[in-house]
Amino acid sequence: MRLLRSTDLALRVLMRLAVSGGTTPTTRDVAAAMEVPYTHAAKVVAELQHMGLLEARRGRGGGLALTEKGRTASVGAVVRAFEGDGDVVDCEGATPCPLNSGCRLRGALRQAQEAFFASLDPITVADIVTNPTGPLLVGISARA
Repeated sequence: MRLLRSTDLALRVLMRLAVSGGTTPTTRDVAAAMEVPYTHAAKVVAELQHMGLLEARRGRGGGLALTEKGRTASVGAVVRAFEGDGDVVDCEGATPCPLNSGCRLRGALRQAQEAFFASLDPITVADIVTNPTGPLLVGISARA
């Protein structure tokens, strides 16, 4: 399974903000540091703000800050929110699969997908920025 770019970026934004040390980088700062288009970062930041995982303040002295809910957020919940609950394969797409009525693969893939999400559920954003990741993120952020 491959994560969507927006899911990957959402996790990296949360990780970056978790080690910000009280600074409030802007969406442009985060986009530049992660080498992604500003518009893509802005969409992800807006969704994370809507989820209550970060605060975004505009204007002078504004920027992004992780909320307590964001710090304790389950990685599995974040991934689910960005990936959606769709099937791994599209059995009923433009050309429906002829095996659709009796196929057992779809259920097996759904079960595997849920196991993937479940394995991420107990891990929080705070967990994924502990050593050695946190200091690496701080170093990367300082260079940007």
